Amino acid sequence: MKFGNYKTLIVLTFAQCFGQTAAPILVLLGGIVGAHIAPSIDWATLPIAIQIAGIAFATIPASYLMSKIGRKAGFLAGTVLAIFATLFAAWSIYQESFTLFCIASFLIGNYIAFLQQFRFAVAESVPSEQIPKCLSFLMLAGIVAALLGPEVARRFSVVEGLPDYVGSFLGLAAMLTISFLILLTFYKNTTFEKQDQSSAVRPLGQIFKQHTLILAIASAAVGYSVMSLIMTATPLSMHEMDHHSLNDTTRIIQGHILAMYVPSFFSGFLISWLGVKRIIQAGFALMIICIFIGWGQPDLINYWGTLIFLGVGWNFLFLGGTTLLTQSYRTSERFKVQAVNDFLVFGLQAIGSLSAGILLASIGWSGVMVFALPLLLLLVPIIFRTTTT
Repeated sequence: MKFGNYKTLIVLTFAQCFGQTAAPILVLLGGIVGAHIAPSIDWATLPIAIQIAGIAFATIPASYLMSKIGRKAGFLAGTVLAIFATLFAAWSIYQESFTLFCIASFLIGNYIAFLQQFRFAVAESVPSEQIPKCLSFLMLAGIVAALLGPEVARRFSVVEGLPDYVGSFLGLAAMLTISFLILLTFYKNTTFEKQDQSSAVRPLGQIFKQHTLILAIASAAVGYSVMSLIMTATPLSMHEMDHHSLNDTTRIIQGHILAMYVPSFFSGFLISWLGVKRIIQAGFALMIICIFIGWGQPDLINYWGTLIFLGVGWNFLFLGGTTLLTQSYRTSERFKVQAVNDFLVFGLQAIGSLSAGILLASIGWSGVMVFALPLLLLLVPIIFRTTTT
């Protein structure tokens, strides 16, 4: 493997190591900060849901902007927005303003919509047969983010002279600044274009009649919504309701995010060996196991098991769905299909995240598990139809 052929992959992986810390920090602290400054505990997880709504809101603008100004300018603009948003989040906690914190969370979500485009930039820069392995490699950045993000949040949660958690978001701003400098210095827009049999852009209705495209979007959307629902609920349930320590809560969130990304060491190879549809089926099965482990009144070990199986299941569903997606459109259609895909995926993720706080407040942790099961079962007829045609 020549470095020059994979420079885009390597640069974006390093940039994502630091940029992706935004997600685990907000997942860890969003509900905890919300519980302290929200007008009601029912709204504690609203900042996380609003962050994900921010992702969904910005997916189409981010894709459109990059189609006009290029990937690099778009990535840099998104990162500048993120640095501003994290500083604004720190200020909102200092002011004890839940409204301002929600606005900051929405802007962080906007940034993550730009960050999600990294995977498409990588897919456009390598030969088609290398896409699963390269996407899997890119996802390894999540391992660094899983370790670095929550650790920054924890270590700087208490800073003398500042309210709790202000320092966590100042630390996040530093992580994002490093990501910006990597992109500014090393990233270049790719000129690689895959050859299509036809350059014509098909109508969206025709594109979305493809069974494989429906499976691609459904796998990623269901995987993300269930993962977001359970992951968003976990810190609030553990720390605020079951009174586990912040250290235990941090370790479980770190373990979960590691479980999301460590499988990327081999999941790309598994797709090449077993086929993408079998990996999606495996991801579905792991998610079902996750729900059964978490059912009832969880102890610490149940939280561990639930979040580990949840992470691996998400990896298989999301990587499998993204791989299928890149096989379902022509180069000339890529920005349009990518935008619709991410809007649906992160729109459903926002619903899952927003539901977490309401379900916890009304029927507790078991309510989260009850709500997750029918979401997963939506995949059954889609998987069956795709594998039998």
